[in-house]
Amino acid sequence: MQTNISKFVLMFKQKKIRLFFERNGFAVSTRLAEVLGMKVKSVRLFFIYASFTTLIGGFLMYLTLAFWLKLKDMIYTKRSSVFDL
Repeated sequence: MQTNISKFVLMFKQKKIRLFFERNGFAVSTRLAEVLGMKVKSVRLFFIYASFTTLIGGFLMYLTLAFWLKLKDMIYTKRSSVFDL
């Protein structure tokens, strides 16, 4: 069982980690826009569009491969006798 002091230390560490990422992680698009000389809005829109494209592209690839495998199974079925034609 954890004592109150160890719970406090754990909460303090979690809060410290969260604050670190809030200070340094959420300004990624701002820093990238400054380095590239672009507007921040354009960089954020690029990340949004890229994430949707990746998600939709993966789903379309899955559907294409599933259709291809189903078609292959329909074409290359093993026939056991002449009467199955």
